[in-house]
Amino acid sequence: MPFFADHGSTKRFSTLRRLAATGIAVATAMTLSSCGLTQAGSAASEDKTISLIVTETPRYQEPTEIAKEILAEDGWELETTYVTDIIQPNEVVSQGEYDANFFQHAAYLRQFNEDNNTAVEPAFSVFYSPSGIFSLQYDSLDELPEGATISIPVDRSNNGRAIHLLAQAGLIEIDESVEITELSQSDITANPKSFEFVEVDQQSSARTLPDVDAAFAFGSSVVEAGYEYDDVLLAVEEHDDFFPFTVFLAVPEGERDSEKIRALQEAYQSPEVAAWFEEYMDGVNEFSDAYTVDNVDERWNEFLER
Repeated sequence: MPFFADHGSTKRFSTLRRLAATGIAVATAMTLSSCGLTQAGSAASEDKTISLIVTETPRYQEPTEIAKEILAEDGWELETTYVTDIIQPNEVVSQGEYDANFFQHAAYLRQFNEDNNTAVEPAFSVFYSPSGIFSLQYDSLDELPEGATISIPVDRSNNGRAIHLLAQAGLIEIDESVEITELSQSDITANPKSFEFVEVDQQSSARTLPDVDAAFAFGSSVVEAGYEYDDVLLAVEEHDDFFPFTVFLAVPEGERDSEKIRALQEAYQSPEVAAWFEEYMDGVNEFSDAYTVDNVDERWNEFLER
């Protein structure tokens, strides 16, 4: 090599050789270090596991199992935890312990964030569950007697739906200036039949039917409880805007637009899930893919500003 040919000193050659070896070692170490960083970064970007907490009822579980199969085909692993309460799912998602939850409509999510200082936002819609007033004893709202006991959901977002429906039917009078999702018994201005209201967990409403004169409940819950929907229905709610009561998959605030959530959206808003909702209990729940990661933010912010 020309560089060494001009130097006859063995000592100088050895010194240069050691320096060269040291340089190679440093370069090798830097290369290995860089490779390690690259590999670590690659591993992070290739995280294919999604954690999801879900309500333990068929209308949430079954679509989730379908979504899990679709995700698996694309290399994703969906880890699911099924629960029966409606408090824990938002708490653990807000704290970042889960990537998402699937159990609630927009009105409940807004109320929960306000009441508990959590930071959870909707990512995309999945379905809408019509609600109504049902009875095992009477065939119409007009038949409800003086002092009838009516069970209604304890949470404010659904409590107001029950009160609003009774007001629409002319059985009670309410403060019309209060938004439906904010209505409570304190907003009833006239109760001519002296109805007595029993507030229960929304998941239990349908199961109270044997013990009350009437109950406000999700139609799907009534059918899941073993009743024929049309046989026990007294009145079903109607809305100009279904957004507040559309069920969403929800995520920690700021985490909506991610690869994981887009993968979930593709699975939950798939033709397979839509077909399941159409067939399940004769379509008592309405599949909804109207809101997506790309368009839900504007509508959600409008809802928050009310």
